[in-house]
Amino acid sequence: MKLKALIVDDEYPARKELRFLLDQFENVEVVGEATNAREALKLISALNYSVLFLDVEMPGMTGLELSSIIQELPKRPYIIFVTAYEEYAVKAFEVNAVDYLLKPFDEKRLHQAMQKLFKLVEKNKEKEKAVHGSGEEHTKLDRLPVEKDGKTLLIPETEIIYAYTQDDSVFLKTTKDLYVSKYTLKELESRLNSTVFFRTHRCYIVNLGKVQEIIPFFNGTYNLVVNDDHRSKVPVSRNQAKNLKKFLGM
Repeated sequence: MKLKALIVDDEYPARKELRFLLDQFENVEVVGEATNAREALKLISALNYSVLFLDVEMPGMTGLELSSIIQELPKRPYIIFVTAYEEYAVKAFEVNAVDYLLKPFDEKRLHQAMQKLFKLVEKNKEKEKAVHGSGEEHTKLDRLPVEKDGKTLLIPETEIIYAYTQDDSVFLKTTKDLYVSKYTLKELESRLNSTVFFRTHRCYIVNLGKVQEIIPFFNGTYNLVVNDDHRSKVPVSRNQAKNLKKFLGM
C-alpha cells in the first residue's frame, strides 16, 4: 500500500520541485498540497495522510505550531520538515520529526530521509502485528459496545455527544441517554474518529459536530455547549484551548 503524502509549503516552486522528486518513489503518492498550516489542518481532518512534508516559516501558523497540534491526534502522520531555516532543527525533533531537510536539498539527501521514513513505517507495522497477533487488517466498526441496565449494546459513534470519566468509570452521553463504557478515555480517544472527536480535557472527549456554542470561561479556559437534552457544558482546559482554537481556525 502506498504512503499518502501531503506537501505543506507557501511557495509554489518548492511544492512543484518536491512533488517531482517524490515521483521516483513507487510506494509514495502525493495526494494533497497546502499553502499554509490552516489549510493543511482541514485536509488532515478529511483524510488520513501517512506523511507530511512540512515547511516551517509560513504566513499565520508556523509548521512547528501545526506539528504540535498533530501530536494531539490519535492517528498522526509522520513529519519531514523541509525548510530554508536551520535554526529550528532542535524544536523539529522535539515534535518527533522523522527528518529535517534544508533547502535546497538534492536527491541523495531526500533519499536518506525517505529510507528513514520507510524503516520507521515498517518498524511500527511490526509492533502492530505483535500487538494484534497477526498481520491481517482488522475492520474498524463505527459502533462501540456500552453497558446499560445489565445489557451490552452497540451504539453508532455518530450518536456520541461526549465522553467523560468520573469515579474511575467512563461514561458516554448521547442526546437522551447515558451509557457506561469499559474502555478508558485514552482507549476511546484512539478508537473514535479523530477528525470529529477532540480531547478537550484530561477527563473529557467531545464530538465537535455536536457543539452549539463556545463560551469563554476563565483564565484562558472555555465551556462547550452541546446539543444533548440538557444543553450540557463540556470544559476545555487551558492547555487544550489553544489547540482547539487552532483546530477550528479561530
